[in-house]
Amino acid sequence: MPTLTDAPPTTVLTVTDLQQLLPHRYPFLLVDRIIDYVPEKYAVGLKNVTINEPFFQGHFPGRPIMPGVLIVEALAQVGGVVLMQMSWAKDKLSVFAGIDKVRFRRPVVPGDQLILRAELLVVKQQRIGKMQGRAEVNGQLVCEGEMMFSLVD
Repeated sequence: MPTLTDAPPTTVLTVTDLQQLLPHRYPFLLVDRIIDYVPEKYAVGLKNVTINEPFFQGHFPGRPIMPGVLIVEALAQVGGVVLMQMSWAKDKLSVFAGIDKVRFRRPVVPGDQLILRAELLVVKQQRIGKMQGRAEVNGQLVCEGEMMFSLVD
């Protein structure tokens, strides 16, 4: 998995590309770009965390910490990139169906750069998908867990 000590990440999908794949928009599009992608296997996204994020106004004044639920959502959006590029997923919407075994290891603060990896584990009947998600900052694990998705018309 890429870290900040590696060469600068190459952009595979820009934010404009992401907006064509995902329905999310500001302030809820939580991925800036995709830096690695293998079809039907995994995607790696990048999120630059800045003090300008709207959630930092209230989480928490004087000690800004990115909410864990938004880290998981960012992982899910990277997972959505994997699912939404499968030929049978065209014209469908990928929605969260569940999360399991999620653990948070350290806080994410303004100035951090999140590297988000979502790896496809299984797809059932072209309707339910399961992914393993992992988020890192500077090569240190921030969050990991399993996410389930449902594809709806």
